[in-house]
Amino acid sequence: MPSPLVRLLDRLSKPGQRGAARPVGGPDGWTLVAAWGPCGFSPFAPGTVGTLGAIPLAWAVARLEPLATWCFLLAFFALAVHSATRAGRYWRVVDASPIVIDEVLGYLVAVAFLPFTWPTALAAFLLFRLFDIVKPWPASRLDRWKSGLGVVLDDVAAGLYAWAGLWLLLRFLPGAFP
Repeated sequence: MPSPLVRLLDRLSKPGQRGAARPVGGPDGWTLVAAWGPCGFSPFAPGTVGTLGAIPLAWAVARLEPLATWCFLLAFFALAVHSATRAGRYWRVVDASPIVIDEVLGYLVAVAFLPFTWPTALAAFLLFRLFDIVKPWPASRLDRWKSGLGVVLDDVAAGLYAWAGLWLLLRFLPGAFP
């Protein structure tokens, strides 16, 4: 099994390779949702661009009451699985690189129920991208599920790891996050 650094360099050196199949016709609305608008069509690091595209939504979700946040995350999970499944069929690759709605959900999980400040948002971004790339267990196992559900669940796992790391930082280094 290649090291996380080798996997990262491989992904960065071949952007778009995971979604190399030529689709037939134009993308439908579900495909555009899965690409998070233009984010997934970035020629370089679409997952990172998709995560950046999640920050405004995370800011808005942070203003919800806890029950509303849970409901939103569950509904967004269903939206992500469905749109990733449809987009995978369109691109003829289950985890095509333009599908970034999984990164959006993973980032939302990383910041859920924590105070939203710009230092927190940046730390969550860095932690989430780290865990999404390294994919510690069980994210690495979930990444092998070749379905829309698998596409989304590995990023939810990475988001949970990032959330735990961010919670620890906020708890033990509160002065670092004004």
